[in-house]
Amino acid sequence: MEARLSSKGQIVLPSPVRRKLGLVAGDSLRVEIDHDRVVLTPRRERRPSSRLSTSVRTGLPVLKPAAKGPTVTSDLVARLLEELP
Repeated sequence: MEARLSSKGQIVLPSPVRRKLGLVAGDSLRVEIDHDRVVLTPRRERRPSSRLSTSVRTGLPVLKPAAKGPTVTSDLVARLLEELP
């Protein structure tokens, strides 16, 4: 994967990277230099805004999204299901 530096010094992280890390617009990243590499690290771990609960009607697990939560992905669902007792 590649990204290009703009004339203003800006870089766009490819969407697969943003999705994998749960990054959204406005998130802060720590920037470090490691020899000849630039290392970007999210400043805080993103907690899923959706939560898993049980449907009153069916008794099956359902996701309850927050008002401004991240897009629900299969990775997020898998992580939430792992947390079930």
